[in-house]
Amino acid sequence: MHRLLTTLGRGFKGKIGWKRLGIAASVLIIVFAVTTLVRTLKGVDTSIILTALTDIAPHRIALAALCVVGAFCTLTFYDFFALRTIGKNHVPYRIAALSSFTSYTIGHNIGATVFTGGAIRFRIYSDYGLSAIDVAKICFLSGLTFWLGNLFVLGFGMAWHPAAASAMDLLPPAMNRLIALGCLAGIVAYFVWLLTGEKRRELGQNGWKVVLPSANLTLLQILIGVVDLGFCALAMYLLMPTEPHIDFVSLAVVFILATLLGFASHAPGSIGVFDAAMLVALPEFSKEQLLATLVVFRILYFLIPFGISISIMGMRELWLNVVQPWQERKRLSMACTASATVRQPIDSRQQRIKQLKR
Repeated sequence: MHRLLTTLGRGFKGKIGWKRLGIAASVLIIVFAVTTLVRTLKGVDTSIILTALTDIAPHRIALAALCVVGAFCTLTFYDFFALRTIGKNHVPYRIAALSSFTSYTIGHNIGATVFTGGAIRFRIYSDYGLSAIDVAKICFLSGLTFWLGNLFVLGFGMAWHPAAASAMDLLPPAMNRLIALGCLAGIVAYFVWLLTGEKRRELGQNGWKVVLPSANLTLLQILIGVVDLGFCALAMYLLMPTEPHIDFVSLAVVFILATLLGFASHAPGSIGVFDAAMLVALPEFSKEQLLATLVVFRILYFLIPFGISISIMGMRELWLNVVQPWQERKRLSMACTASATVRQPIDSRQQRIKQLKR
């Protein structure tokens, strides 16, 4: 049996591999989501969507925007926490905030977040002496913060309101509650594993080795993820139609499941996947009203931060590659001119002395 499993494992790695399986899963999720979205949007009246957009109270949009700001402020601590965990204390908070914000917003909107976000992080952190391995560690720890926060909120939410996820995963509430308790039990087991000793917390080998945060710091790590998700879910909740009523925990469960599907698809901005999941999971709402909510949320959470990130990175590259070299050339030119001005009287005096000696 062991030989059979070993042979099957080798055959899987050689002929298929996890990378191809991941690509296939992403394509399958996107195709299924787009098909579902097209089928769901049949018969939708555009004029009603426009009316629903105007029905969203301006103060609710303003509060949702503040929640989005809070979410991105919390997001900056993903990288800051990771930097302190791997011992890169010389990197200031403002650089961690810049890297975390731009890598997430640009990477998530373009797609393939692991590669695009990693490339942006390396471009920023390389100026502070960090290597590609250091950036890989930061990506790993930031991802761990994200997933721990998701598992905690999802486990708590589905244990409280298991029926909230049934419309999306088509499982009975009792099964969803078991899954939720499994998520929470997994987090507890992770804490127990961390408490067994510091050597247990070392992952990797050779040049790639990272020490996981202690149990106390992991509580802080989970808190960062929970606050981030809480702000995002609250922004969506504020934009939702007031009728029919939905409680915050139920919406948070649906929101997190839709977000995770969007991440798994690697689609740019989770476009189509996130929207289809929300429409399927909330059939009690009017399609037009829910689409209006999704449009406003996308503008606040995706488009505006993406534009800000592109502008920041563009100005940064312009400063580093154009303005600074021009200032350096100007400084050297002025130094050479000053040097020549000083040397000219000295040369003329030397010539006069030579003439007098003759």
